Amino acid sequence: MHRTLVTAALAGLFGTLVPVAAYAQASAAPTFTKDVAPILYKNCTNCHRPGEIGPMPLITYKDARPWAKSIATRIANGTMPPWHADPAHGQFLNDRSLKAADREAILKWANSGAPEGNPADLPKPPAFTEGWQMGQPDAIFTMGEDYPIPSSGTIDYKFFEVPTNLTEDKWVQAVEVRPGARAAVHHVIVYMRGEQTEPRQAAAPAGEGAARPTPPFSFGQGMRRPADAPKPDKAPIENDRAPKRDPGAWLTGYAPGQSVRVYQPGTALKMPKGAVLTVAMHYTANGKETTDRTRIGVKFASEPPKTEVLVVPLQTANFVLKAGSTDTRVDAEMTMNTDVTLWSALPHTHMRGKKWEVTAVYPDGRSELILDVPRYDFNWQTDYIYKEPLLLPKGTKLKTSAWYDNSTANKANPDPTKDVYWGDQTWEEMQFTAFTFSLPGRPSPTTAPGGANR
Repeated sequence: MHRTLVTAALAGLFGTLVPVAAYAQASAAPTFTKDVAPILYKNCTNCHRPGEIGPMPLITYKDARPWAKSIATRIANGTMPPWHADPAHGQFLNDRSLKAADREAILKWANSGAPEGNPADLPKPPAFTEGWQMGQPDAIFTMGEDYPIPSSGTIDYKFFEVPTNLTEDKWVQAVEVRPGARAAVHHVIVYMRGEQTEPRQAAAPAGEGAARPTPPFSFGQGMRRPADAPKPDKAPIENDRAPKRDPGAWLTGYAPGQSVRVYQPGTALKMPKGAVLTVAMHYTANGKETTDRTRIGVKFASEPPKTEVLVVPLQTANFVLKAGSTDTRVDAEMTMNTDVTLWSALPHTHMRGKKWEVTAVYPDGRSELILDVPRYDFNWQTDYIYKEPLLLPKGTKLKTSAWYDNSTANKANPDPTKDVYWGDQTWEEMQFTAFTFSLPGRPSPTTAPGGANR
């Protein structure tokens, strides 16, 4: 009888201890309010909020809880947050990848039942400006019409001119493109035409017949579209919004995953007095008629910058991607004819691009891989902004290399049975990089970065 009572007492004791232990284990798990929400607010909610590109908001526990398993899967396989540069070849200001501790916290939270936690621990959600990722613009320039987009067919590039009516030169600190019909907009390039919109050249020698100054950049030979390439597909009707004249200097671009460009303090892009913006729209019919009225938001610097920057494209159209080919490499090259500073690089291909590299070859023959994108993703294109800008001495060559998969193994391939050439449309291809530079004659960084002279 005594042994029975002892056994019962022990059973009762352990019966109470098990729930206590289970509670302690559960309480050790990260909670949404205390641990996960701060990470989401810092890294995710700029896109994952109502009206933005993210497919669902992640601001409240009610928002995030149904997606806990999916969030864990995407974070575990590295597809979210979207970041594709190899950290072994450069550090970047806009690196979206999670810190190891933050990654572990979200995975542990999701795998522990995704507990909410104490509502009192929830931090105040970040303040957003509705309709703009960069915050409230100082100026908004809008297309003058709601342009109709058909449900089907090939659509040529459309060019819309938007006056700025600026009464003085301005310095662009940040710029954002907001398509009105995002689902039908493949990409946008915005140019600005006005006084002094082209890269400054060295002063020309005095006297008649003097030699023209050497341009700051020269581009490799043989980068035009092959003469025997088939002509690009054209729209069945004449382009009703064709370019009127030279659009001018690059202001900004929009592509999936890349809509905002913020320049570092002390640097800015010049927008001249009276500038006219040329908005080059690449629409893609998606089975539904719609209209688009794209907007460009700009924040201006409060004073002239120490360093003026400009954007210079490098591209080659001299390639063919043979039907069924899995690993075609296409290269382009430019040479620095003066000392320059490189601030960022934005590589761009279409659906068949799978890998990118940018290499600097210095005048002494040294070669350095300065950007490596081993898994390029058309749906998340990025302007990779160097944490420390790279000083490229006169004579440096910048080489870009892109690899393409035109086979059935590429699930995004529009048609693996066709040879593919350079072209504007999504089912064609590009090899294009937009570099942000500053030139001599504008103040340069005061500290030399390690990248150019390692």
